[in-house]
This record gives sequence, C-alpha cells and structure tokens, in this order.
Amino acid sequence: MQIPKIQPTAANLKDNLYETDFYTWTQEQANLLRHQQWSLLDLSNLIEEIESLGRKERQELRNRLSILIGHLLKWEYQPGKRSRSWLATIRIQRRDILKLLNENPSLKSQVEILMVEAYENSRDLASGETNLPCSIFPDQCSYSLDDILSDRFYPGEPANDDLMK
Repeated sequence: MQIPKIQPTAANLKDNLYETDFYTWTQEQANLLRHQQWSLLDLSNLIEEIESLGRKERQELRNRLSILIGHLLKWEYQPGKRSRSWLATIRIQRRDILKLLNENPSLKSQVEILMVEAYENSRDLASGETNLPCSIFPDQCSYSLDDILSDRFYPGEPANDDLMK
C-alpha cells in the first residue's frame, strides 16, 4: 500500500519552517510584518514567541537577583574569603539589574515577588560556593530591595580598603 502524498499548505510550510529553522522563520516573520503582509504571518507561533520574550525578561531578572543575593550572602557569611571576583560579580549584577529594570519598567512591580522566588536559589548558590550548610542562611531574605540594589551596601563587617578600591 502506498502512502498518499499530502500537498503542503501555507500553514504546513509555516509550521515546518518554525520547527526546522527557527532563525529563518524569525527573519521571514519580521519581513512579513515590515511589509504588512498580515495574512501570511504564522500567528499562532508568533503569539507564542512574543509571550515567551516577556517570560524571558522576567526570568533574567530573577536569575540576576539570585546571583546577586547569593554573592551578598557569601560576602556576609565568609568575610575572610572575600575577593575582587565576588565584588565584581556584585557590581555587575547590580548594574545589569538596574539596566534591565530601566529597559522593562513594568518589571519593577514584580521585583519583590521575584526576590522571594530568587532567594531559594541564592541560598543554594551561597551554600554550594562556601561549603556552609544552607541552614546557616536565613529562611527569608534579610536584605531590602533598596539595599540589594545600592552600590554602597555590603552586608556584614566592613571590607578592607584594598579590596574596595
């Protein structure tokens, strides 16, 4: 028995390109939008991708908060092991979080929620990198959002001046 050939439709071609060559699909969709060829757009996949972009921005903010808070915990709980690397990570994450919030102002209303979500990962990061048990760190984040984002906030005992220069 021979399997009948199915003629490709515009919808099948759109879905196939979406699944087989995502980059080309994105370029094609951008071109169709640019030329206002609405009927040729792959709307279902386009909608899904636009929604995904918003989730990625939110996820990036949560991830950056996890890294920043984790490094602040390390800074506070292992003052003898502070390094320029930790300091650089803290500074870079602060700058990138502020930039992300400036580029996506609507995320500002979600930062407090994302901090709570990020804190569990922060504890794991700090515990894993310091070899201290997770139970050493508070169950909930003890730093305020203003402190976390302030370039003047470094928890625990003061750092030596050589490190902070």
